[in-house]
Amino acid sequence: MAVVTSATDETGAEVVPRLISAPDAIFDAGAVAEELRTACADLEPSKQRGAAVRVLRERQKLGRAEIARAFAEAPFDARGMTRAYTYLTDQLVRTTLDFAMRVLHPKPNPTEGEKLCVIAVGGYGRGEMAPFSDVDLLFLIPYKATAWSESVIESVLYMLWDLKMKVGHSTRTIKDCIRLGGEDFTIQTALLEQRYITGDLELHGKLRRALAKDLFSGNGREFIEAKLEERDQRHIKQGQRYVVEPNVKEGKGGLRDLHSLFWIAKHIYKVDAILELVDKGVFRPEEYETFRAAEDFLWAVRGHLHLLAGRPNEQLTFDMQVQVAEAMGYEDKGGRRGVEIFMQAFFLHATSVGDLTRIFLTSLEAIHVKAEPLLERIFRRRPKIKEGYEVVHNRISIVDDKVFLSDKLNMLRLFEEALRTGMLIHPDAMRLIKANLHLIDDEMRNDAEAQRIFFDTLLKHGNPERALRRMNELGMLCAFIPEFEPIVAMMQFNMYHSYTVDEHIIQTIRNLAMIEKQELEEELPVASSILKRGVNRKVLYTALLLHDIGKGRPEDHSILGAKIARKVAPRLGLKQDEVDTVEWLVRYHLLMSDMAQKRDIADPRTVRDFAKAVQTVKRLDLLCVLTVCDIRGVGPTTWNNWKAVLIRALYRQTERALEKGLEDLNRENRGTEAKKALREALADWPRKALQEETARHYDPYWQGLHVTAHITFAKMLRDIGPEDIRIDLHPDEDRDATRASFVMTDHPGIFARLAGALALVGANVVDARSYTTKDGYVTDAFWIQDAEGNAYEASRLPRLRQMIEKTLRGEVLAREALKSRDKVKKREKAFRVPTHITFDNDGSEIYTIIEVDTRDRPGLLYDLARTLASSNVYIANAVIATYGEQVVDTFYVKDMFGLKYYSEGKQRTLEKRLREAIAEGAERAEK
Repeated sequence: MAVVTSATDETGAEVVPRLISAPDAIFDAGAVAEELRTACADLEPSKQRGAAVRVLRERQKLGRAEIARAFAEAPFDARGMTRAYTYLTDQLVRTTLDFAMRVLHPKPNPTEGEKLCVIAVGGYGRGEMAPFSDVDLLFLIPYKATAWSESVIESVLYMLWDLKMKVGHSTRTIKDCIRLGGEDFTIQTALLEQRYITGDLELHGKLRRALAKDLFSGNGREFIEAKLEERDQRHIKQGQRYVVEPNVKEGKGGLRDLHSLFWIAKHIYKVDAILELVDKGVFRPEEYETFRAAEDFLWAVRGHLHLLAGRPNEQLTFDMQVQVAEAMGYEDKGGRRGVEIFMQAFFLHATSVGDLTRIFLTSLEAIHVKAEPLLERIFRRRPKIKEGYEVVHNRISIVDDKVFLSDKLNMLRLFEEALRTGMLIHPDAMRLIKANLHLIDDEMRNDAEAQRIFFDTLLKHGNPERALRRMNELGMLCAFIPEFEPIVAMMQFNMYHSYTVDEHIIQTIRNLAMIEKQELEEELPVASSILKRGVNRKVLYTALLLHDIGKGRPEDHSILGAKIARKVAPRLGLKQDEVDTVEWLVRYHLLMSDMAQKRDIADPRTVRDFAKAVQTVKRLDLLCVLTVCDIRGVGPTTWNNWKAVLIRALYRQTERALEKGLEDLNRENRGTEAKKALREALADWPRKALQEETARHYDPYWQGLHVTAHITFAKMLRDIGPEDIRIDLHPDEDRDATRASFVMTDHPGIFARLAGALALVGANVVDARSYTTKDGYVTDAFWIQDAEGNAYEASRLPRLRQMIEKTLRGEVLAREALKSRDKVKKREKAFRVPTHITFDNDGSEIYTIIEVDTRDRPGLLYDLARTLASSNVYIANAVIATYGEQVVDTFYVKDMFGLKYYSEGKQRTLEKRLREAIAEGAERAEK
């Protein structure tokens, strides 16, 4: 760790390490001293402190500006930057103490008990400061504080606070330090990094000797356990390493993890710099270089974060990621945004920190200062392991490195043996793998035995994600499948994906393994039943492993991924028919998801087109399982009942069509079945009322809604008057949504008004259907969710109803009321979502399908619906698919004569109006 061990040497002489700018450009001590003399020369004592603060504030401002300027020119010079802020702070602290002792509280001959030493502790003591780091000071005194020392300390603190420095401070004797450090590990850690700044040097020497003798002389086992527990709790709070808005300081793989290593190393090995651990045999030279590179990068990121935010900010939120990437000089390249390239570098360094932590902790176990793993203590019986391996601290290790490497297939066998035995791999074995990845060549990649071992790791032991994640972190997966390398730690800059691309792939495989173990049978009945019946597991696992391998290039990742799969799958030993299936699955891995979420699956043409694309039930089964695993692997909350119902319905209808023939899919059959179901449900109704109900609707109505909705609308329509507005709000628990049903006299723009009313109450519309009866009433059904993606609680429904009624009666104008609410959050402004509008006249027998793919915001659906209504477009139904900040609104429409929009001129006019509505809304949302 790049530590400024002292701003002065042991004789008190100034030692200034390399700074990002010349020291005098940051703070010219001689010039400042002269300015202070001049500013305070003729002032009465009560005004001297204020005058001194004004001089120092200006010098502080100039110094900070100089560091920021130099850092902008050399954005990766983290060490120069942190040392420069430390140097500036040191000079300000020294100057204030000198001024307080010499000018404000002069005492020419202080007694022995009035000696005073100012010491930096914590991160400031380590000599590493970000632009807005805290300043932690220890005022060391020989005995009990005197009136003079209290006055001096108070004046120093007030001056530093006036300089807007966030100062943490304590006044202690050496005995206090030893006693409190022994009681509190936080204080002990701060003292571990103490550094002399100014004052009585002899007093500081006594402290150092006392700390070495009385506080840091033991083996530090309790200290280590406390720091590791602290680290584990921090990781739980911050989330895993691959979260998309990481905390640079506290997150997994962040600076605090490096600090923890340094604290433990300093305590145990008595070192002042991490480089010394190479001589101690803890790290290899290349591992130290990895440490140094990760530390430099993370400090640079932190420095830019602080400067851009103008405050202490450790969270790399989406908006800050873009700004930091620009500050560090990352540019768009090869179809990827600069911010994505920057975040990939960030996650690679975070992974390196994890590797170094494992290595370091192993060295502590070896010298018995870290407690052996809990499993080792609880479960002493060890599984039988194969020849060539041994168990060390309940982890699988290698007996003889040379013998192990004599057969390079052992590098694959190790991961399977770890899965087979259920043991973790010993970090020393991991180091051996990482150091010898060059042995994996084309001969090994094409070796039949290597292929067998790899697939046994995936297919035989039930938790392949564990082996894959470790292989990926060590670079083994990229060595064996080089095409995987570009997506390692690749971030997808959007709000939809919670993980990097490689971690997403591992999550999808984890989901597949869980379904196979029947752990998700209740949640995923269709996927579970498909796997129970049996599929080609090798094909399915390979398709998941490769489905996103084409990401991050200008070309469509599904098309490029299919090309890569055609090359990789044979090398993994798949037969030609298996290669063809894997290639098809990778090429069309989004097809089922898109069809289910962006199209009306109640329209026979949707299912017919999907069935034609899939062709066989075997392919349908594989694609269905892959789709479910893919969506669930996007993030912990992405999969929900709404998506489950859509995927399930599309699967069952397509399976039926493939088995019984596509002609089975027609509106008349479904209409007849739906009317029959309604008659059975309303058996207590008079015959005439039932006949009236079944006769008043056109064919699409019967096909597009479930019988439960038919029953609701039948009851709402019965005895309705021309002026009546009837509303029914019904929680649809199967779909995690509330079904909002409306019946009223039909008139132009009603769909848009309903969309506006729902936007006003903050409802997210996920599906909407609009049907007109033969006797002039509109029956509209909207499925809505709250901000958390759930159905509305019963207690919130009355307010929902009240707002909808007010809007429909014209008491609230949605367009005006939405202006103040239709805003994009600051952290989401950095996303670029280009608008694409397409017209499809083949996807439905009756309607033109208009698909609008654009940036999501609260009032978007209302703006689009209002624009279509003002163009005399009839909206039959709308399907809304949201992917983080991106939304795809699909409208099934007809013109005022009931015809499709075939004319290119009409399509262009509509597209222009929709784009204008989107642009106006986006401009409003940005304000």
